[in-house]
Amino acid sequence: MVRDVVRQVVERVEAGFGLRLSTMERVNHGADQHARLWLAQAADGGRYAVKLSGGGTPAGLVVTAYLAGQGVPGIAAPLRSVDGRLSIDHDGRRLSVVPWVSDQRALDGPMTGAHWRAYGEVLAAVHAVPVTEELSRLLLAGGAAYPSIVTATRAVAERLRDPDPRDLADPLVADLVGVWSAVADRLRFLTREVERRAAEQRDRPGSHVVCHGDPHLGNLLLGADGQVWLIDWDDAVLAPPECDLMFVLGGVLAFAPITPDQQRAVLAGYGSTEVDRARLAWFLAVRALDDLSDWTRQALDLDAEAADRSRAARIVRGLVSPVGLVSLADAALRDLDRQR
Repeated sequence: MVRDVVRQVVERVEAGFGLRLSTMERVNHGADQHARLWLAQAADGGRYAVKLSGGGTPAGLVVTAYLAGQGVPGIAAPLRSVDGRLSIDHDGRRLSVVPWVSDQRALDGPMTGAHWRAYGEVLAAVHAVPVTEELSRLLLAGGAAYPSIVTATRAVAERLRDPDPRDLADPLVADLVGVWSAVADRLRFLTREVERRAAEQRDRPGSHVVCHGDPHLGNLLLGADGQVWLIDWDDAVLAPPECDLMFVLGGVLAFAPITPDQQRAVLAGYGSTEVDRARLAWFLAVRALDDLSDWTRQALDLDAEAADRSRAARIVRGLVSPVGLVSLADAALRDLDRQR
């Protein structure tokens, strides 16, 4: 079955993009459950990321094509099909091809000072591009999904507050009941503050720019001489710059914290900016609730693979750890209250 899928994708890439592939290697990085990604080598020796997407929209492809056309560094533009499209249909899913720019993920390091500075330069260049009418139509507003995120968080909290006794026989479910119980007060505070401050965020002055929406180190590739590549634009949004800068200033990945020196290097590349701390805290809180509820749902899925469930549970425990995103968002919001 797997071989059939690969063979069909290879045939579609040749027919749709005029690119003859010699090898296809499955890549398992990333959290998108609706996508398949391969590292493909073409007959001429070139390497490409071949992606089959079952969810979302083609907005990420449109954004990267636009950014590359605007000369933004660190952006790999998707290949166009033989009839000029950014993707083609394959069994109801989007098939896209992008040059494979690097094997080295920033998460695996090592990142030099030049890499950290280039990270800031790429974000600044992205935020500086003009917003076209097409992008205004395609891209959601950053944080606009907060009502559904709050609803999902409360639904998971309710499930773990009153679990089915049969589910408790599963060790991971029992563990997550304890994890969520220990942070119940913080989660109630975060959900309340996200809702309470939402209207305030809409009314705050500030520009909405093109944002990656998820520019953590897992979506950053390292090149030679300090070059970086920002990949996986499926979550691109229109939002204030804080939507992206929170990944540098707020800290998002508990297992890959950014040090003060690294922050300074990123900001040196980004350039002078006045960060709105209230906006930064709100985006942190929305992201914290989204990550926590989503990864918990995956860990609670009794039909999923045991390894996938265990990985999801580890991420949940990291999110609520003292250096995790839930703790960081809670602290950021409480600091705002103390400053009043």
